[in-house]
Parts: sequence; C-alpha cells; structure tokens
Amino acid sequence: MPQLGEQLNSIIDKTERLMELCAALQEENDLMRLENQSLSVALTTSKNKTAELEEKLRVLKVARSFSETNEKSLDIKQKINDFVQEIDKCIVLLKK
Repeated sequence: MPQLGEQLNSIIDKTERLMELCAALQEENDLMRLENQSLSVALTTSKNKTAELEEKLRVLKVARSFSETNEKSLDIKQKINDFVQEIDKCIVLLKK
C-alpha cells in the first residue's frame, strides 16, 4: 500500500508541475500576443508613413517636372523674342 501512496503522491506532484508549466506557458503566450499586437500596430503605422512619404515624393517629382518645364518654356519664349527682334532689325535694314 505504501507504494500506491507514493505513486499517487508522485502523480499529484507531476500534475502540479504540469499545471505550473501550463500556467507559465499561458502567461508567456499572453505576453507574446501583446507583443504581436504591438508589432502589428507598429507595422501598420510604418506602412502608412511609407505610403505618405511616397505620395509626397510623387508630388515633389511632379512639381519639379512642372518647374523644369516652366523654366524651359521661359527660355524658349525668350529665344523666340530674340529671334523676332533680330528679324525685325533685318527687315528694317532691308527697307533702307
């Protein structure tokens, strides 16, 4: 009979250890879930920030292309004006 009591005590001890391990693992699981949620929020925030910065970059590229086009058109207009003035001078010289 003492063996049966020892076996029962052993089973009870092992069961208690398993319950403690289960509780520890459950706590670790909860902590990992919280960390996972935190990282998910950080990832979403990072993706939103990246999308925002990409949009700003696109807008800057468009603005830069407009400013370059604007400068080029001003240069072209100035050259046309210079040519027109030169042609006018030539016409005046031809009339003389």
